[in-house]
Amino acid sequence: MNDDIRILEAVERYITGEMSPDERVYFEQLRKSNPEVDQAVVEHTFFLQQLSRFDETRKIKGILNDTHVHLAEKGEISSPRLRGRARVVYLYNRYKRVSMIAASIAGITALTISALVWSFSPGKPASNQEVTQLMRDLDHKVNRIEQQNVALNEKIETVKDQNQNTPKAPVINYTGGGTGFLIDTKGYIVTNAHVVRDARHIAVQTGGSGDLTAEVVYSDVERDLAIIHITDKTYKAPASIPYAIRRSGGELAESIFTLGYPRNDIVYGNGYIAARTGYNDDTLTCQLAIPADRGNSGSPILNRNGEIIGVISNKQNTVEGAVFAIHSKYIFQAMAELQKDSAYRNLKMPAVSSIRNADRTQQVKKISEFVYMVKVD
Repeated sequence: MNDDIRILEAVERYITGEMSPDERVYFEQLRKSNPEVDQAVVEHTFFLQQLSRFDETRKIKGILNDTHVHLAEKGEISSPRLRGRARVVYLYNRYKRVSMIAASIAGITALTISALVWSFSPGKPASNQEVTQLMRDLDHKVNRIEQQNVALNEKIETVKDQNQNTPKAPVINYTGGGTGFLIDTKGYIVTNAHVVRDARHIAVQTGGSGDLTAEVVYSDVERDLAIIHITDKTYKAPASIPYAIRRSGGELAESIFTLGYPRNDIVYGNGYIAARTGYNDDTLTCQLAIPADRGNSGSPILNRNGEIIGVISNKQNTVEGAVFAIHSKYIFQAMAELQKDSAYRNLKMPAVSSIRNADRTQQVKKISEFVYMVKVD
């Protein structure tokens, strides 16, 4: 047994580079002449490498996870897996797996060292002092891993307590809404004033995106125009807006098209300008020959060059089947009024259409990303 322990110690010193040059030469000769010693060196080296890789991987994963959680809690990234109960389940599963691996390593450590010791045993009894020292070494290694498990479990319990004490955000039941379109890349959207009137909460979404919170920054009830601003931190500003807003509006019989949200999917419609004025010769609006529904309120009216020439307003329902649109020049007036406040002085509406020469399919595809469903309660 004494010889076996000395061999095991020699293997450890050889792998860790603690041998003197003479000892190392002698031990390498022993490896060549004794297959069991050589096999012990190979197996123990592999085991230590695996243990080291596991520790490094765990540290890196821990750093990445802590960074992810930190950014998600600050709202700088979106992380569905870290919301509410899902976050507890995710962290529990993650640390549970680490704990199981760590416990397995502890078991492998004990079994491997024991196997190495007994594989060299010639059958003669060992002294109590030698056995006691060996068991202390094993206990020390196992205890280190068990302490890591305890720390991980404590972290899981802390996260559970935090989530139990964190108030859940109220669920908002949106009961109305319409359509809006982007007029400034910083998240400013034009819609109808009647769409957002008396709204307690406003959210917008486009394409497959989730709800983005917004607020009213300007409203003109007479012209039925409003400007809302996306305040959600997850909003990503586009580099540019593909369409332009035309100040002079459209012409009688001019071909037009629109995009809006009369339902959850964006809907395309085409038609023409039927009259230069609206209901009862109202000069604020023009009459359109185009299909529209309640959810189309706030939809942009575009010409063939990809220029916005008006905004649908279904506020007036006196004429059955008639659709009216607010002239685009009033968008400029609304922006001018808003910019009197120094906080909005740097807003700039798109002046040039980058889709002028594109076919209708491509125009619609690019414009769709900038047309929003507006939801209110």
